[in-house]
Amino acid sequence: MRGLQRHPSPAQRVGYRQLLRTPGAWTFLLPGFAARQPFAMLTISIVLLLRHTTGSYGVAGAVAAVTGVSMALFAPQSGKLADRHGQRAVLVPGVLLHAAATALLTALALAHAPLWALIAAAVPTGASVPQVGPMVRARWAAALGDGAPGGSGPRPGRHPLLATAAAFESVTDELTFVIGPVLATALSTAVHPASGLIAEAALTLVGGLLFAARRRTAPPPNPARADAREPHASALSVPGVRVLAVAFLGIGSVFGGMQVALTAFTQEHGQPGLNGVLYGVFAAGNMLAGVACGAIAWRTSPRRRLLTAYAALTLICSTLWAVSAPLPLGGLGLLAGLCIAPALITGYTLVDALVPTASRTEAFTWLTGSVALGQAAAVTAGGQVADGFGASAAFTVPLVGTALALLTVVSLRAHIAPRGTTTAIRRDQHTADTHSACQSVRNDDTMAPASGRHSSK
Repeated sequence: MRGLQRHPSPAQRVGYRQLLRTPGAWTFLLPGFAARQPFAMLTISIVLLLRHTTGSYGVAGAVAAVTGVSMALFAPQSGKLADRHGQRAVLVPGVLLHAAATALLTALALAHAPLWALIAAAVPTGASVPQVGPMVRARWAAALGDGAPGGSGPRPGRHPLLATAAAFESVTDELTFVIGPVLATALSTAVHPASGLIAEAALTLVGGLLFAARRRTAPPPNPARADAREPHASALSVPGVRVLAVAFLGIGSVFGGMQVALTAFTQEHGQPGLNGVLYGVFAAGNMLAGVACGAIAWRTSPRRRLLTAYAALTLICSTLWAVSAPLPLGGLGLLAGLCIAPALITGYTLVDALVPTASRTEAFTWLTGSVALGQAAAVTAGGQVADGFGASAAFTVPLVGTALALLTVVSLRAHIAPRGTTTAIRRDQHTADTHSACQSVRNDDTMAPASGRHSSK
């Protein structure tokens, strides 16, 4: 049994090729890729538009932060509703509302509306961002047959492709962060300052409706039942989910801090067109590391991988503020990206093992919302610091965010051990060993008299 654990079977070694052969996978992957663009395009599009119309990074960062906070607060509720009523019931009205709210925010910005009006429009814009990434992750779990609908706890013996699916989704997320900011920057600087937000709304609407139309691959709804023991229990009630949410706040601070700091840095150097390129290099590091993570058969525990990746990320962020040229900054940004993907992948893998099947989408949205909240806080702080002290000082924002999150995760690391899997496996092994031992004793007891009679003869 131990030998089998150290040397997985060929079925457990399958990778991306086998994952993409999952029946129905492509029907939700392609529209889902377009529909998740808001997470990559929305913040930078708002910053670029409002920086153009107001001339202040502080104002632009404040409005973008309100959008992020709104998304972080409403995302878990969206996930909970999707778990209970189905993804389509939540997604269709959500994308329609998001398109309308984004159009309103764009019109107000171009009309030089007061700050309070921009903030008021930013609330529904962020609240209606479709949580397509968590929905896709839930569809992978349903397609791979992990857990029964309405399950009440984490299940041992998970499908071996689930870890590969987590890595693939991280790669997809990072690919959107490669394409989204570059596309938004190119449209906003070369076509019109509002083009980034308009494109974001259009992609959300079209991709979201196409994704919602793929009903076969959607996990079945899990409505709360009166006889359920904990019908209203939230995924956030799991201590490990709370610890991972704090970890993802720090990751969000890197995303938000880098967006504002890189924008200010390229403006100071008279090369605003490099903003999307530098951020794309940063996101490319995330994507490359994500590809590698999905291809590696890890021998270390997920908790150790998370702590190692987070410590390395904090170390890299501590050097960003001292860089004064685009080329070395791009190199450090690449290294930072290489550290983010392992932390993201491991976090999603851990939370999938910690929460009940019926709360999976909600749990994923808590992590997504934490990234958005950390991004919003970093955009706000980064904008204020950039206005007051310059671009270099703005790079201290991701350092502070990652350092605080790392301290929290290290202190509470006992809560992120996937007890639902490892403990169950060990218990099964112990039970099997005990059963074998007992069976051996019974066999010995049965054979002993015969042996005695044979020897006496």
